[in-house]
Amino acid sequence: MDNTQAKSRIEELRAVLWENSRKYYVENAPTMSDYEYDQLMHELEALEAQFPQFASPDSPTRRVGSDLEEAGAKGFAKYPHKYPMLSLGNTYSIEEVEEFADRAAKSIDTAFTYCCELKFDGTAICLTYKDGVLFRALTRGDGVQGDDVTVNARHIANIPHKLHGTGWPQEFEIRGEILMPYESFDRLNHEKEVEEEPLFANPRNAASGSLKLQDPAEVARRGLFCTLYHIPAGQVDYPTHDDALKAAASWGLPVSEHRQIARSIEEIEAFISHWDTARKDLPYATDGIVIKINEMAVQRQLGYTAKSPRWAVAYKFKAEQACTPILSIDYQVGRTGAVTPVANLEPVLLSGTMVKRATLVNEDQIRSLDIHEGDWVYVEKGGEIIPKITGVEESKREPGAKEPQFPKVCPDCGTPLVKPEGEARWFCPNTAGCPTQIKGRILHFLSRKAMNILAGEATVEQLYNLNLVHSPADLYTLTGTQLLQLEGWKEKSVQRFLKSLQESRKVPFERVLFAIGIRYVGETTARDIARHFGSIDAIKLATREELLAVPDVGEVIADSVLSFMQADTNLREIERLYDAGLQMEVGAKAAQASDALNGKTIVISGNFSISRDDMKALIEANGGKNGSSVSSKTSYLLAGSKPGPEKVKKANELGIQIIDEKFLYDLIGSPEGTVSAAPIKKADGAAETAPSVEPSEPTLF
Repeated sequence: MDNTQAKSRIEELRAVLWENSRKYYVENAPTMSDYEYDQLMHELEALEAQFPQFASPDSPTRRVGSDLEEAGAKGFAKYPHKYPMLSLGNTYSIEEVEEFADRAAKSIDTAFTYCCELKFDGTAICLTYKDGVLFRALTRGDGVQGDDVTVNARHIANIPHKLHGTGWPQEFEIRGEILMPYESFDRLNHEKEVEEEPLFANPRNAASGSLKLQDPAEVARRGLFCTLYHIPAGQVDYPTHDDALKAAASWGLPVSEHRQIARSIEEIEAFISHWDTARKDLPYATDGIVIKINEMAVQRQLGYTAKSPRWAVAYKFKAEQACTPILSIDYQVGRTGAVTPVANLEPVLLSGTMVKRATLVNEDQIRSLDIHEGDWVYVEKGGEIIPKITGVEESKREPGAKEPQFPKVCPDCGTPLVKPEGEARWFCPNTAGCPTQIKGRILHFLSRKAMNILAGEATVEQLYNLNLVHSPADLYTLTGTQLLQLEGWKEKSVQRFLKSLQESRKVPFERVLFAIGIRYVGETTARDIARHFGSIDAIKLATREELLAVPDVGEVIADSVLSFMQADTNLREIERLYDAGLQMEVGAKAAQASDALNGKTIVISGNFSISRDDMKALIEANGGKNGSSVSSKTSYLLAGSKPGPEKVKKANELGIQIIDEKFLYDLIGSPEGTVSAAPIKKADGAAETAPSVEPSEPTLF
């Protein structure tokens, strides 16, 4: 692999990993298995090691995923963690666990033991107790700050509001996981099924979604529970990790009893082997074993990498597998026209959920698996979200079983399918007349991250069947009289819908560009293209070379945008949306206000007089680039109140100037008095004092 190929693959891997991280942590709707994600992460780590010139502090190999809500979303306040919440290195190999143990033994000249624990498949939580009373509960967030879910945490039955016993510190943090037991998960999904609402894919998603509900009473009803497993070093004075957990249990905190001290790799392997089977009898989901060096002094000696401790590793169990027959195969049409085969299975229990369907991806996948009608197939799920067929049990194949025939025409509209060069999927080219594609595009347009219009699948179905809406622009011609024709709609429903329709006219251009549904143009790419060109008219006139000049836009995306903008039906639709009053150019807020920060990379940390997202937008609007972590390429660390101590420490080590809001506003020429004048610290230490922070040791979980 040459430099050009390596750079391209590294960029591709980073984009895929960040997108799936967002779906996992924020949307609770991952589209990739843990194993696939980890394999891609390992590939990226290897490439960055082989081609260090392409390494970046913004790489997912150096940063943890984030579950932070968008600024203002759901009303959750954000607070910094006293100690960063890092992630664990994952392995699926006993040999790599042995290598972990060998590395530790070679680095440490004193004897030590291991604490082996279950790896819980829930959502991370950080609890702070002050004077023995629960003070705050934060999600992992981005590892530096988290969403404040204290009110909801107080409605989780086994989280104590007040500690008992003696010996607890005046103030301390303890980390763990919020879980949803299988019984609660099944009950919740049954209720959703009855109400015809989308089901949760697994207990982890259900736990994460439930923890961020706005109704604490509903949180209590969901049946969540907590298990705790880590007190950051420096807060309690115990010789071992196990001793600290025993103390926490004595204070009434819900610490898992399923842990064991191991003195050799053989004892670690025995613990793994036992729980690989025994976990199936637990009432909640686990997906592996965490092995930690038990002695706190040794942990401090080994320290941390950029995102993980050197004194702990997670061994992930192989995915659970079951063998079940295929009952039939459906061929589903997506909003872009892609036809996806889906196998209907004899229901089988995997990882606490009943699996009835599994995607077969495309025709090539069916052929590579050599699937025949009625075959018994192996299905895997484990900690994974989307069930996958991984093989066929040929001994159970009926004599004369036929291979499934991939349709030649669209299952919905009957149009002959096409397979574009370089694509693995078949597509229905009838974009203007295929009902499923039309309804899919309307649903995408309505979605929260697009136009955020209050309507769902059932409403779109009704509007389409009544010939009221056949394209997104039709939505803006609807009247109250027409909407009252919809089954179940009353005056209040009509008013809410029309109000959201009116509000959508204020949605910024970058989201409008995402909403119109250009193939391969996701939310981030739409924003980059919108800000690069400034208006829909400029994008319509853009050449291939001009599109390729947009950061992170490659040939596939550029060709897709060109094709979309050359279709008369799309141009007419854009014109109708323009006439409906939608934003078709970048507004003053998103447009570049000045070039005062051109060439400057700014990392922000802490809380400001405006939201962090608004602060990042301000930096971009004045020509600057937002960095995620402090490095030698950082121009400034913009520190608000309570900045991350590690970022401040790193900035001082590298001689990066630390500035405050007033300094930033002075740089961009903003009027005086818009922010408070906090002191700043210059890199050479010759000026005022730095933001007041207490350096702290990073920790995981």
